[in-house]
Amino acid sequence: MSSSRTNARQSAVQALYQWQITGQNLNEIEQQFYVNENFKKVKRSYFRELLHGVPGQLKALDSALLEFVDRTINEIDPVERAILRVGVYELVNRQDVPYKVILNEGVNLAKRYGATESYKYVNSVLDKVAQKQRPFETGAGKTAP
Repeated sequence: MSSSRTNARQSAVQALYQWQITGQNLNEIEQQFYVNENFKKVKRSYFRELLHGVPGQLKALDSALLEFVDRTINEIDPVERAILRVGVYELVNRQDVPYKVILNEGVNLAKRYGATESYKYVNSVLDKVAQKQRPFETGAGKTAP
């Protein structure tokens, strides 16, 4: 996976975190990122898709999460919530991205931005969502001979 997509995910998680906390307009948040000097290594189209796609499908994404989390969506740490929402969005909408890449990226984001052990929670939840959303890719859809 290209580092520009990794950077897009990282920026999208930061932007979604900001949106969750402030309720600020997505277009305003997006513009704030575009003027940042560090944004040059970000795949803009992917960032934009994640930033607008997650809120656009929020109800469905949160519904997919609720099946595998141990608390309400609003009780999940805002950083973990943003990471999980990006991961679920990709699992549902980006079949071109292998589920293992999505899980790995989620774990790395949680290690970088989340609480000490949050990567374990993110990995566990995204793995369960992946098994449901992509049963044949994960092996969950195979039947015994």
